Formats: sequence, structure tokens, C-alpha cells
Amino acid sequence: MNKVKFVFGIHNHQPVGNFDFVFEDAYQNAYSPFLEILERHPKIRISLHFTGILLDWLERHHPELLTLVRKMTERGQLEMMSGAYYEPILAVIPHQDRLGQIAKLNRRVQQLFGYRPKGIWLAERIWEPDLPTTLAQADIKYTVIDDTHFKYAGLTEEELDGYYLTENLGDVAAIFPISKRLRYTIPFQHPQETIDHLRENASPDGQTVVVFADDGEKFGVWPDTYQHVYRNGWLEDFFTALEQNLDWIEMTHFSEALQRVTPKGRIYLPTASYAEMMHWSLFPKTFHMYEDFEHLLQEKGLPEEYGIFVRGGFWRNFMTKYPEVNVMHKKMLRVSNKLWTLPGEERKKLTKAFDHVWAAQCNCPYWHGVFGGLYLSHIRFAIFQNLIQAEKLLDRHLANGKSNIELQDFDVDGHPEVLVENAVHNAYFRPHVGACLFEYDFKPADKNLLDTMTRREEGYHKKLQFAKVVGQQEPGGEDGQAASIHDLVLAKEPNLMEHLNYDWYERKSFIDHFLGGDVTLQDFAKAKFTEEGDFVNRPYELLKKRRSAKGVWLSFKRDGHLWRESGTVPLTVQKDFLIGEREGIIEAQYTLSAKSGRPVDLIFAVEFNFGLQAGHADDRYYYDESGKLQPDAFLDSTGILTDRRFIGLKDEYLRLNIRLTSDRQGDVWRMPVETISLSEAGFERVYQSSVVLFVWKIHLNGQWRVNLRHAVDLLD
Repeated sequence: MNKVKFVFGIHNHQPVGNFDFVFEDAYQNAYSPFLEILERHPKIRISLHFTGILLDWLERHHPELLTLVRKMTERGQLEMMSGAYYEPILAVIPHQDRLGQIAKLNRRVQQLFGYRPKGIWLAERIWEPDLPTTLAQADIKYTVIDDTHFKYAGLTEEELDGYYLTENLGDVAAIFPISKRLRYTIPFQHPQETIDHLRENASPDGQTVVVFADDGEKFGVWPDTYQHVYRNGWLEDFFTALEQNLDWIEMTHFSEALQRVTPKGRIYLPTASYAEMMHWSLFPKTFHMYEDFEHLLQEKGLPEEYGIFVRGGFWRNFMTKYPEVNVMHKKMLRVSNKLWTLPGEERKKLTKAFDHVWAAQCNCPYWHGVFGGLYLSHIRFAIFQNLIQAEKLLDRHLANGKSNIELQDFDVDGHPEVLVENAVHNAYFRPHVGACLFEYDFKPADKNLLDTMTRREEGYHKKLQFAKVVGQQEPGGEDGQAASIHDLVLAKEPNLMEHLNYDWYERKSFIDHFLGGDVTLQDFAKAKFTEEGDFVNRPYELLKKRRSAKGVWLSFKRDGHLWRESGTVPLTVQKDFLIGEREGIIEAQYTLSAKSGRPVDLIFAVEFNFGLQAGHADDRYYYDESGKLQPDAFLDSTGILTDRRFIGLKDEYLRLNIRLTSDRQGDVWRMPVETISLSEAGFERVYQSSVVLFVWKIHLNGQWRVNLRHAVDLLD
């Protein structure tokens, strides 16, 4: 009888910063019912991975599940896998952090389950060729990667019935290919589809190995899967079908396969992730071109034969596609480097700071595809929160109360940024992009107020017009099976196309606008307005940076122009900042100078953005001198205050009080920035930030000045 070794792996993970109710929902609908059914089938042996984040949550809220896992591990039903504790993309974090995170999860697995893991789950199956060195130095014997990685290296489907060895500079690791076919059949097709695939791969010597390994959340959390997997009995039927064929299907752990099966050989894999991820990493134009070419192959019946030569982009280009990702990543590297450059004895005193940095390396907000990822503000918030907490621990350790000023290319774009840091706040400016403030960390609240998102085109936006509103679609897929999230085109609310707008500049603060006379608030909200000046996104000269007893002084200037029908009008904008030493205050003085010698009428505006997570919550609102704005104070409200000098924003949840004050009367516009993005459950509108725009109509004859005060403190 032909036989086959079947390795079944499950990876369970929740992001750092995710809501408790999301963890609980995943526990109730996926983690717990899956293991309860598995326990009733003791001959079904699987490899299981929990990220450290999830283990910590389970220990606090559902220790009974960990007790069950230990019991099943001790009886040999489960093999526990390790990984990097907070599920980072290993390839883009420092080498020391890689080893530290793997060692931390190894210890946790040993402590909870009495098992020394031999393999790791590789986050998002993102492979780069230097990883064998990391695995070898962490004493890890194997990892698991998509079969498409192997095909990109030139192997065929027939050659993927086992595992391979790979190496980097002599450091060796075993790598198992995950069957893409099984990723799409389990649990979305009848169990017999998997049995048939295993039978096709069975061999007389029983030395072939077939691997399924994928997210545990697809067994109950993904749309329609709880009904399909549990209520309709798919998982029970699947395990029963396997049991009925155990005379030729050998349920095997990865570590057992290493002992019992000879490797197929040595192979070197290119940089890759799973096919969908590489598609998502493409820029909008090439995103569409990729889809068009895939459709062309399908029309000609060629995808199976030539699909291995069609691949998307490179994961690291999420840091190019989304500047927000790049800022998070470079901030993480900056804080990590500050810690690792300390002497060894000092580092030992900052283990909690390292843990905060590692938590901030959690991969989920560093990319975006069919999952919310980067677009979920509460997940981004957790990244910056942990980085700021690490900085605060470092500040206290170094006991240095003075402001630090650096001029460096922080975001690796070829232009230097100005970084001001002290115990109260960090203020990062981009001289070459309008001298805007692009990060503002208010340390008492562990909050980056400029954790914002720019509205930009996504490759999937063209599908929005065809999306069905959730609840109005036909349930299930073909033959009543649940549909994969990769096949669903749903919207969480109707008429989302009306809210689809694209920004032509990043939504940050101290952005200098010269508006056309016919610009309305609605035009500005849609980013479809006349900009008469060449100051937004254009370079300013750094005139001065110095420290004083009050704080840090910075001066920026641009000699620019206004565009008018009669031609260009020369105009100079200088802005002088004082970043407070002991309070969360930034004082800014703007000086506008007409260079033509003739008076000019203009509308000048300074834009601020504040990313405060919730746009429509009672504990987050606008206020003025009289109290909450009436009739609508929510942070997602739109409106104009005329002839004002002040507006405030309060976030009672984070205890933040933000006050913007001008010494000149003008109009104050407010509006939300809301993105339309894709998540597991469909297209959704997500509040990202609140825009405040101070607007002045000016008859400029010589010079005009205004003083602005940006103050942040904690509510009592």
C-alpha cells in the first residue's frame, strides 16, 4: 500500500494592541473549539504555534486552554513550535532582536508546556536568504515556507514531496514547503479533496511528506467559517476522514519528519513571501498590471504551467508604498539601536525597554493587504506606545533632562530631518517637505499625535464599485462551502464610493497653505482644492537650530511664489519654532514677506492633524472657550468657527488635552480624514485623524506675522 506522511500545522496570532473582545472572539470561535474537537481525535497529531502575545493573553484570561495544550503535548499529540515572540518580520529587525525574540518564546513554550521547540513559524512566511544564520544561532532546526518559494527557485510540484536543506555562509536550516493547494482546500472544500490530494502523493516507501500549515483564525474567525467549520461539522468530518485512512496516512510532526525522512537535497530560495502578499506589496499601477497578466494566463489556461514565473513585489517595499510604515520602522530601529549601543551591564537593567521595542516590532501594522493592518489606528497606536515607553525607560536610566537635537536622514530618503527629543516630547521636522512636523510624541501619554494616515489610491479600490454590502450577499461559496477571504468582495456600509478621496500630500502638522479664493471646506476635505502657493511639499531652508534654557529654537525659510493669472508673485515664508524643554508646548511664529513691493491679497492657512483613534466617541471631542462645540463636538465632525483664536481637542480616554491658539483672529476649519480600506470582512471606512486648519484672509503689504501655540498636557 502506498503511504504518505501528512504534517498539519496551525499558527495562532493576534496583533499587539488588538482589542480584548477580538482576542475573546477568536478564542471562542477558533482556538477553543478547534482544540476541543482535536482532543476527541487523539490519533490526529498536529504541530501548533502560538505567538507570545497570544500566550500572554490566554494565560490571563483562559489558562484552561493552556492546560489542555500541555496535556495534549505531553501525550504526544501536539508538537509546539516557537518563533519570534511578538511576531515580527524577522528579516527587517536587527539581528540581536531576532535572537532575543526567539529565545524569549523558546523559554515561554518550555515553561508553559514542558517542550523544547525545534522549529519556528516564520511571520507571513517572509523569507530572505540570510535567515539560516539567524535560525542556526538560535538553535532552531527548521521552519515552514510556502511551496511557491520553492517553485520560484526552479523546483516543480513533483519535487515538493519532502523537505530541503538550505544554508547561509555554512549555517544550515531545514525548510518545509506548505502546499498552496491545501491552503485553499482546507477548510473551504470537502474533506475528500484533501484525502484525494494526499493519495496522489502517497508512495511505496512512505517517504513522501505533504504539509498543510496556515492561520488558526481561518477555522472560525474568517467570514462564514464558524458556521461552516463547527456548526456544519466540517472539522469533525475532516478529522474523521483522516482517521479512516490512517492505515496509509501517517500523521507526522515536523521534528519527526526530520528524523525519519532524508532531505530532498539543498536549495537556495529567493526573497519571497506568499503570492498574495507579494501582490499586495505592489504599487497601484503595477498592482493592476499584475492582476491583468494573471487573468491573461487564466484565459489561456496557463497559470499552472507558467505561474511560477509570475510574482509580485518585495515585502520591504511596503516601506516605500506607505511612508507611515517607514516612519514606524525607522523609529523602531532608532530606539533599538539606542538600547543596543549601551554597555552590556547597562542593557541588563533595561530588559523591560527591550521588551517594549520587541512588542513594537509586531508585523501587523507594517503592511496591508486583505487584512486591515496599517489602516487600523489602534494597532499603529500600540507600536508607537511601546516605542515611547521604551524611550521613557531609557531617559530615566540616562537621567539626561536636556533636549537633544539631531540633523540626520531619519527616514532614509536622501534628505536630513531635524529631530528634537527630550523627556516631555519628541518633535521631528522635515525641512525638505514644507518644514512640516511629521512626528510628535507626547511622552506623558505615550502617544504620537501625528500617527495619521494619508488617503491614497489602493490597487483594490477599483473593485469597490462591485462590492456587495455585508448581509446582502449570498451566503457561502460553491456547493454551500465558505468562501475564502481572498475571493470575497464585500462592503461594511453602502455608498462607500462617495467617501473615496485621495490626498496629494501627507496629513501632518504645520503645513502651510495658500488657498484659492473659491476654496470651500468641502473642497479641502476632498483634497480637491486650488493651492496657490508652492510651499506644501517643497523644501525650506534650515536657518537656525540651537538650545536654550526654554527649549530648542528652530528657524525655517522658503522663498517661494503664489500662482496668479497675471503670473507668479514672489513670497517668503519664515517660521520660527520654540520646542519647550519641560512642557508639551511648541510656539511658532510665522512671518510672511511680500517680495514684489506691491500689496497682495491672499488666504493663508496652517494645517494641523491629530490621530486620536476614535472619531465618534463621547469621550473625545472639540471644545472652545465656552465648552464642547455645539451642535456637534465629535472628532469626525465638519464645520467652521468664524473669527476665532482658539480651538481645543480632548481625549478623555488617553487623558489628552490639546490646545491650539493664535494671536490673530481668523476662521478655524475642522474635518475628519477617513480612509476606505480592505479588511477580512470587506471594505470599510476608518477614521484616521482630525484636521484643524487656521485660515486668515490677508492684505499683505510688506510683512505679516502670526503667533501660534500648540500645547498638549494631561487632563486631571
